[in-house]
Amino acid sequence: MANKKELRRERIKRSIRKNVFGTAERPRLSVFRSNAQIYAQLIDDNAGRTLVSCGSLKNDAAQKVNKVEQAQLVGKEIAEKALAAGISEVVFDRNGYLYHGRVKSLADAAREGGLKL
Repeated sequence: MANKKELRRERIKRSIRKNVFGTAERPRLSVFRSNAQIYAQLIDDNAGRTLVSCGSLKNDAAQKVNKVEQAQLVGKEIAEKALAAGISEVVFDRNGYLYHGRVKSLADAAREGGLKL
């Protein structure tokens, strides 16, 4: 059986996904964080496919800094890839995580990189 924290996050995630929907023009920026890494992807929910993705695991610079700085690097990288793909506006999906710490630093870095959340 899943613990209370996982169940709480799943409930919050479902309520967020009722309102947050990504299109080709304005995809959904979905964030996933594990204990050690953080990942972000831009998703077109109409077509059901991922347009752009990145994470801290394959980024060598991210392995040498703390987790909040890792999230900043991933936020800048996702913004660069999105702008290269012609995407400037996204809908932010925090995926049930609280909006502070690593999730907030990723979103702030994506804004600084040129994305409109």
